[in-house]
Amino acid sequence: MSWQAIDRRVVDEHHRGPGLSAAAREKIQSFFPRYPTRRAVMLPALHIAQDELGYVSLRAMEEIANLLGVTPAQVMDVVTFYTHFWTHPRGRKTIVLCRSLTCELMGQKALQAALEARLGVREHETTPDGEWSLMTEECLAACDHAPCMQINEKMHKCVRVEDLDRILADPDNDKLAMPRSDLYDAPR
Repeated sequence: MSWQAIDRRVVDEHHRGPGLSAAAREKIQSFFPRYPTRRAVMLPALHIAQDELGYVSLRAMEEIANLLGVTPAQVMDVVTFYTHFWTHPRGRKTIVLCRSLTCELMGQKALQAALEARLGVREHETTPDGEWSLMTEECLAACDHAPCMQINEKMHKCVRVEDLDRILADPDNDKLAMPRSDLYDAPR
């Protein structure tokens, strides 16, 4: 995947994207006591931004940099290093298809081709209606259930091409039965 070079000195307001809400900034700040430095809060802060906005906008990167006391370039370095962060709007549901050797041997390439044909998008693209985005990851840590994929964070195991229509049509295909963790999604 290649990233677009951005000269932040000439980016207009529209391309900077939306900023963080007061609630998101407050949630990021709630992590400060849990870590030895503010910089260590970078990954939770980016996840909070992406959860709220659907991607990590340039404006959100600048706001995170200000909250953490780092430069915007340091935030962008982290965003562009990890494949789970998006720098452009993504769909309401993101399909992450495992591309590990195990999944590939069990049919990942056929699944990817079927998903691309059905959705009309390629990797790291979003459908025109904004519903779906597609990406691959090196490993989803479910090799014993290959091939596997996630929709948002819900794992789908032993997926076959003939299962895709049923999975994609299920309105709860992305719903987790429990919070990710008490640290991140603790009850209020």
